[in-house]
Amino acid sequence: MSDMPQSDVSRPSALPTAKLLQRPSQPLVDQNSNEYLDGIEEEWNKKVDVEIETLVDGMADIVSLASIDDKDKFRIAQEAFQAQCRAESMIRAAHSLMSTIHSMKLLLLLSDETQIAKRRDAELRGVQAEKGDAQAGVAALLDELLCSQRDDGASGTQGAGAAMQAT
Repeated sequence: MSDMPQSDVSRPSALPTAKLLQRPSQPLVDQNSNEYLDGIEEEWNKKVDVEIETLVDGMADIVSLASIDDKDKFRIAQEAFQAQCRAESMIRAAHSLMSTIHSMKLLLLLSDETQIAKRRDAELRGVQAEKGDAQAGVAALLDELLCSQRDDGASGTQGAGAAMQAT
């Protein structure tokens, strides 16, 4: 009776302590945004480099397996299997690259809100400055036009008044 009875009941256990996404040991608080973005860029570059290297190595291996020699059936089957395995790893690398490209496109479209907002604000300030300059120009032209009409009207009225007094 020293054996514990077996059952289907799950027993609570400690959760695994693995870290799935390991970041650099430097705390995020100490990094400014440029350093953080540089780190992210390096991670993306490393992923792309690894996948491209996998594609190049796989292609080189497939080409080397395609040599024409006297081969027995076992050697032909072995090379066919190796070529198939390399092709599958190349397909995985290509899918990974396509996924990376898709993620980069989404990041470009969705995550660049601050840059878009800065451009929009700069454009708005430029347009408002142009609008203010145009309004000031129109106001100056309107004042000039009104002043010239007053001067013409005043001299025209004085001339008519002088002509009336002479008669």
